[in-house]
Amino acid sequence: MVIANLISYILVLVGALNWGLFGIFDFNLVSAIFMGPRAVGSIIVYSLITLAAVWLIISPIITNGALKLRGNRVVREDHGA
Repeated sequence: MVIANLISYILVLVGALNWGLFGIFDFNLVSAIFMGPRAVGSIIVYSLITLAAVWLIISPIITNGALKLRGNRVVREDHGA
């Protein structure tokens, strides 16, 4: 679940940057990369960003309010002899 949350955050940030570029400079980065807003690559990227946003909405509901970005690691300390 930690990896899904991290990937979702990255994808949502990419989407936010794309919207920022579009709003400020009227430049759609995803469309520029995939040669059009309705190209197959663009549709896949937009769909992944949407799924990532939905995941970030429902993930805290599934985990009772916790959005985990780190794994549960147990650190053992050796206090010597």
